[in-house]
Amino acid sequence: MYFLKLFSNTFTSLEQALNYSSLKQKVISQNIANADTPNYKAQDVSFKAVLQNELGLNFTTNRTDARHIDFSDSSAANPAIITRPNVQYNNNGNSVDLDQEMSDLAKNQIYYDALVEQENNKFAALKNVISGGK
Repeated sequence: MYFLKLFSNTFTSLEQALNYSSLKQKVISQNIANADTPNYKAQDVSFKAVLQNELGLNFTTNRTDARHIDFSDSSAANPAIITRPNVQYNNNGNSVDLDQEMSDLAKNQIYYDALVEQENNKFAALKNVISGGK
């Protein structure tokens, strides 16, 4: 039974999560690099869009209250990366908040490290099964 659980969709899920984290890292780095660029609009990664792309699903939502967030917006050409709308922190039109970006960078690094640790544990378990527990 343990052998069957080992080959579940965990590796695929971890790979998709690592791809998401990698994309988020690139977007955050791009925002930081353009912190002084006039009229640069900060970007972010839409988790919903990444999930839809990875799973090939089309999510529909049902708002039962006007105060609920509406998730039924359409995605752009590159649906995973979105421009943060209506935000301006600097008087030169730039919307990068360097403190927020550095915080997001640290959170993403912790998330990535946790995913790598989980994947390493799965590979160690697989190696243990292959070697017969020796």
